[in-house]
Amino acid sequence: MIALIEQILFFDGLAWLIITVVFAGLVRGFAGFGTALVFMPIAAAVTSPVWAIIIMMSFDIFGPIALLPRAWRDGEPTEVSLLVVGAILGLPIGVYFLTQVDPVLFRWLVSILSMTMLILLASGWRYQNPLNKIMLMAIGSLGGFMSGISGISGPPVILTYMSSLKPASVIRGNTMLYLFFVDLVMFGVFLLKGLLVFIPLVIGLFLSVPYTLGGLVGQKIFNPNKEIIYRKIAYALIALSAIIGLPIWS
Repeated sequence: MIALIEQILFFDGLAWLIITVVFAGLVRGFAGFGTALVFMPIAAAVTSPVWAIIIMMSFDIFGPIALLPRAWRDGEPTEVSLLVVGAILGLPIGVYFLTQVDPVLFRWLVSILSMTMLILLASGWRYQNPLNKIMLMAIGSLGGFMSGISGISGPPVILTYMSSLKPASVIRGNTMLYLFFVDLVMFGVFLLKGLLVFIPLVIGLFLSVPYTLGGLVGQKIFNPNKEIIYRKIAYALIALSAIIGLPIWS
């Protein structure tokens, strides 16, 4: 037990992960998304792709539990269930490609995905047509594929909702529910494929404490009437993380 604690406390890059996870929780709390976009570029810079995803998956399953009741009330669980069904189809394919990818290429991938997502969100584009069941499952499937290969499952779903005319509280609730259930699906896929490793799982559990605290603070300050301010803060944190995570700095 002492040896395990020492491995965690002396894990190279732990301080960076703690700082990043607090900001990731803060963004998740008031925006309903952003954990992977903030966390993965930094995590990919200090550990391997598979370990980075396991760490995030671990704290991202346990950390948001305190936030789920409000997300369930504000969101649309029936619509989210279609997204999750799609994710179940796409995620195993993404995990296969994850096991084949070079670590440096992985860092480029997550940083570019984060920046691309940021540009699309900030562009102000709006999708005003209703979403049918096939579209929801296709969007969820693409998100699942991206989750498997990069740990970033949100872009297709977040872009769809953030560009819609739905209220901020519904967007926050739907994205939070979707991201939580995708993490559960990813845990199952990693377990079946024998990719789960004990040490990063425990590191993730350790990080769930600062992550939860950040999330609760974010939820506390969430006010649908100040959506523009939250978006700007989330955009700034995503951009900072993506730039820091680029391989050019190492």
